[in-house]
Amino acid sequence: MRVDQKTELYGVVGHPLGHSLSPAMHNAAFSARGRNAVYLAFETGDLEGCIRGIRALGIRGVSVTLPHKSAVIPLLDEVHGLAKQIGAVNTVTNDQGRLVGYNTDAVGALKALEEGMELLGKTCLIIGAGGAARAIGFMLRNHGVHLNISNRSHGRGENLAHALGCRFVPLKKAKGIEADLFIQTTPVGMYPHEDQCIVSRDMLKKGMVVMDIIYNPLETKLLKIARDRGCLTIHGLGMFVHQGAEQFRLWTGLEAPLKAMTQAVEKALKVNT
Repeated sequence: MRVDQKTELYGVVGHPLGHSLSPAMHNAAFSARGRNAVYLAFETGDLEGCIRGIRALGIRGVSVTLPHKSAVIPLLDEVHGLAKQIGAVNTVTNDQGRLVGYNTDAVGALKALEEGMELLGKTCLIIGAGGAARAIGFMLRNHGVHLNISNRSHGRGENLAHALGCRFVPLKKAKGIEADLFIQTTPVGMYPHEDQCIVSRDMLKKGMVVMDIIYNPLETKLLKIARDRGCLTIHGLGMFVHQGAEQFRLWTGLEAPLKAMTQAVEKALKVNT
C-alpha cells in the first residue's frame, strides 16, 4: 500500500468501532485491485461534524454503522430508494461534495442467502427488530418471501411487522411458527458473549435454513445448536463480505475481489480470537 498526495480516503463511521473488521476487508480489496486508497476507522459520536468533515476533506466514501444508520439520513443530499424505504443508510458516496446514501446490508443478506437456498415462496421468521432486521425484511419481502417478525420488545417488533405488512409473534410463542428460514439479527451470541443464544432448541426444526448475521464468532451457539438439530446453517461472514463488496462497487465502479476480502476477514478473525 502506498500513501501519497493522490491517495483516496474512505472509512467507517460509528461508535464503538474497536472490533470492526471493515478496515481489514476494504484495505485488502483496494490492494487486490491496485487502487491507491486507504480505509480507516472514524469512531465518533459527533455525526454532524463528521459529515461536514467528509465534505470538507473530500473523503470519497464511508460505511455507516451503529448508532448512526438512521440519524445520517437527514444530513445527506440524496438517499437511494431502497435505503429510504428501509429507513437506514450504511453506505455513503461522495461525488464532489454531494453525499448519497445507500443500504448494502439488504443486498449482502440476499446474496448470502441465495448461495444456500431458493427464496421465492418460502416462509421466514426474523428474530430482532433493529436496522439489520428491517433491511433484510424489506429485501426478502420484495423477493417473494412470507415474513414473520419476533422480538423481545413487543413495541419495536410490532412496529417493524406493521412496516413490512406481516405478522408479529412474541418470542416466547415463536416456536409455533412453521418456517423454512430462520434469521437471527440481534447481537446475542456475539464475541465476547459466545455462550449466549436467544432461542430455545425446540424452535429449530430439521431441514430449516438458519442464518445468524453475527460473524464473530463464525459459528455462534445458535448455529451449533441448529447444526445439531439437522438444519442448514449460514454464518454472518457471507453477508458481511457481500455488503462490503457492494460498497466497494458503489465507491469505485469496480467489481469487488470477493476472495481477497473473505480471506482478509478470516485472517483478522483468527488474530482476534
